[in-house]
Amino acid sequence: MGGAGLLPIIALLPFLGALVPGVMIRAGRNAAATFTAIPTFLALLMLLTLAPGVMDGQVLQKSFSWFPPLGLSASFMLDGLGLMFAVMILGVGLLITLYARFYLSNEDPAGVFFTYLLLFQGAMLGIVLSNNILMLLVFWELTSLASFLLIGYWRHLPEGRQGARMALTVTGGGGLAMIGGMLILGDIAGSYELTDILQAGEAIKASPLYLPALILILLGAFTKSAQFPFHFWLPHAMAAPTPVSAYLHSATMVKAGIFLMARLWPVLAGTDPWFYIVATTGLITMVLGALIALFKDDLKALLAFSTVSHLGLLTMLLGFGTEAAAVAAVFHVLNHLTFKAALFMTAGIVDHSTHTRDIKRLGGLLTLMPITAAIGIIAALSMAGIPLFNGFLSKELMLEEASHTSWWESPWIVPVLATFGALLSVAYSFRFIVHTFLGKPRDESIDHPHDPPFGMWLPPALLCVIVVAVGLFPAAIAGPIVDMAASAVTGTEIHTHFALWHGITPALIMSGIAIFGGLILLALHAPLDRAWLATPRPEAKRLFDGAMAASVRGTRVIAEGLHSGAISRALAVFVVTTVASGLIAFFGRGLPEVSRPLLPIPPVAAAGWLLMVAATLSVILLHRRRFLALVVISICGLMVSIGFVYLSAPDLALTQITVETVTILLLLLALHYLPKTTPADSSVALRIRDGVIGVSAGVGVGALAYAFMRRDVPSISDYFLENAYSGGGGHNVVNVILVDFRGYDTFGEIIVLGIAGVIIFALMEVLLRGRAGRRLRNWAFSEDRSRDRHPLMMVVGTRVMLPIALLVGVYILLRGHNNPGGGFVAGLVFSIALLMQYMASGFAWTMDRQRWEYHSLIGWGVIIAGLTGAAAWIFGRPFLTSAYGYIDWPWIEEFEWATAMAFDVGVFLAVLGAVMLMLYSLSRMARYAGETVNLEPMDYDPSQKSVQTERAPQERGVPTEGEEL
Repeated sequence: MGGAGLLPIIALLPFLGALVPGVMIRAGRNAAATFTAIPTFLALLMLLTLAPGVMDGQVLQKSFSWFPPLGLSASFMLDGLGLMFAVMILGVGLLITLYARFYLSNEDPAGVFFTYLLLFQGAMLGIVLSNNILMLLVFWELTSLASFLLIGYWRHLPEGRQGARMALTVTGGGGLAMIGGMLILGDIAGSYELTDILQAGEAIKASPLYLPALILILLGAFTKSAQFPFHFWLPHAMAAPTPVSAYLHSATMVKAGIFLMARLWPVLAGTDPWFYIVATTGLITMVLGALIALFKDDLKALLAFSTVSHLGLLTMLLGFGTEAAAVAAVFHVLNHLTFKAALFMTAGIVDHSTHTRDIKRLGGLLTLMPITAAIGIIAALSMAGIPLFNGFLSKELMLEEASHTSWWESPWIVPVLATFGALLSVAYSFRFIVHTFLGKPRDESIDHPHDPPFGMWLPPALLCVIVVAVGLFPAAIAGPIVDMAASAVTGTEIHTHFALWHGITPALIMSGIAIFGGLILLALHAPLDRAWLATPRPEAKRLFDGAMAASVRGTRVIAEGLHSGAISRALAVFVVTTVASGLIAFFGRGLPEVSRPLLPIPPVAAAGWLLMVAATLSVILLHRRRFLALVVISICGLMVSIGFVYLSAPDLALTQITVETVTILLLLLALHYLPKTTPADSSVALRIRDGVIGVSAGVGVGALAYAFMRRDVPSISDYFLENAYSGGGGHNVVNVILVDFRGYDTFGEIIVLGIAGVIIFALMEVLLRGRAGRRLRNWAFSEDRSRDRHPLMMVVGTRVMLPIALLVGVYILLRGHNNPGGGFVAGLVFSIALLMQYMASGFAWTMDRQRWEYHSLIGWGVIIAGLTGAAAWIFGRPFLTSAYGYIDWPWIEEFEWATAMAFDVGVFLAVLGAVMLMLYSLSRMARYAGETVNLEPMDYDPSQKSVQTERAPQERGVPTEGEEL
């Protein structure tokens, strides 16, 4: 496979590679870093093989149909802009991997860190390689989730958790707005493919929906790239480890918004709203970020606000809307990547060696850490825009464009503010140099700082080599890359002419003012710093925390109103909704006049339905006797199953029976923690109220059912019956619908089921802590009730039946495509077999003899189902397209195979894992209380009468207050 076919492989390699470090928790940093570098290097190597064609002007595309009716496809594209960003992501990713190997301590879980890093890397590659804006949105949100994990990697630090939440809230909120903007954009263009959208620039700008789409898309870009007023999240994300800061805030996450604005530049730029929104926001962010950076004493905080300032510079250039400004933005993206990543890594080295990032405590490190100082000084000089370094060239281009830009017919506002921003940049860059590396040490308590190992200073040193090389030979090194990317941004062929000297120009004069003004500002820093500290100013974090607290209070009021803990109130809300739906169905639009033949009502069916009604009424009358009510409820489920059989739906009947069995068993476990009887009703009025609510619910549901059944709409049943075998290769129409025709629904359902199982486990875990945990530990259970609670006949019977039941489950799984059964039912059958072991032999005995991780079963089930669907893309078919055929096996003769079988295996594992995880959670509570721990030697003589007496919690195998479970 070559050419465009490599694009999906390049995008998926980091995700596949992330599986390896995650399982190497105890393998050490070397192994984790190595297996992180391998997929990154392979992806970079594949990408470089495509570079010659892209630099010649080719646009590579590869698309796999996913869900054509919605315009959703796995579509990839590689042009000059995408190639530049992808090389940045992978190239810096390799350097960060090497740097992190030496930065992380032996106590840090390196495998987890590198897994998160690869997940983030894959999400960023997905953004820059996507040709479908819906797929781009998926990867966009993945970057927010992965960055949340990376920023909060040091979970023991409160500021890390707070920074991660802040970043996720701000960028996630912007992402939600951007979803709306992208949908509008695709609707205007008539396609969600970027290649089609980029050809519809004039139609988009002329549309009345252009402004709403622009604002929503820019909200997503501004929040991701930390533009004012959303800039505050980025500095608080500095609580992350330095490799994370160097990667996310130089080459990847914060550049995602810049990439999006550059990608959509041909269709959104060139209008007054674009100029005044984008250029103004960028200019304000540039100046504000630089001003705050000048007065920050923490090295990473200084670099964070300088990053905010440079992101504002890039946004301002793209907002100008000219081709020359776009060229300057592309050039500065490259330059900022090199010097800012090097500076972050330098700050990490200084912190590693001195155990502080406080500039007021540092100084004199040039003689103590000469290699680190040389790297930091070169990178900071480039950030300041000093000649002979790459930052000077892109700063000159920025000032040149600013000198020709007017704002509200004023030719001075933009040049003056741009020069002031550059002046502040010189000041904070030289402050980084002078106060960190020059002079004398300000804190004698810092113990013998020294340069780090070779592998730690090599990555920033390589970046500094690029800084100097581009600064001296810009046309030869950066020229072809900038031409390639800028041509993709503007849609026209670009040929740049970089040179170190262009004569005396307005930009050179502005640059000279910035350099000399910045040095003067640095000399006056001490009094200015005192004035800055004495000046009251709004604190963005305080405003954010206040807004979050207000939203939490508002949601708490709503939640407490709807979920006060009173089940009757929750039911009342549900019933009112149901009744209202029924009334709308009846009176909203009226019922169509249709004449349909009525189904016959045989006496047997009528008797069954009457029995179900009687069972329901019995539950109402017997509701205080919980166990008996539960038995009567099972009659309702049984009658529904029989009804399915009567209506010729054996697959549904089998599913209903297994679901009913599992549900009853789980409810029996839940009843274990409740009194045998419910409290008496408090008054007749409450009983009347509940009766009215119940009758209203029945009327509402009946009205809805009646309204739906009266609709005269064509049925799709015939389609499924006719195409089940030819399209899905199976005779069991229900199973073919689940795993083929509506396989995407099933895929979503097993994900939801897995999430429900994990949530129940988490809720039970919380319940075992605090006051509830102490109540469980002090639970004085009945000794006479606990004796002989594992009868010999039940123990032996369930153990004999276990292999038979498991074999039946396998049989049901294998036959499901052509006969009643399938993965869902097989998963429930397996669950019932294991449930019976828990009930017969107890929690402790059963858990000691099985080694399954139920969380893993859920995960593997979802992965297998997803990979089965994605495999169709290899053959150019939509997601979850199934194939089938026949194989002649010796002694077995003709044997049918179907890819849907693999999907059904995923369903089976997910259902089994979710159900058993719920059981495990309920049973674990009993074990914690000492209720179901069976200390009898059951393997030898399970019939021996228990002589167990009440013991202390420690003797019963129950953890005490401070012990782990």
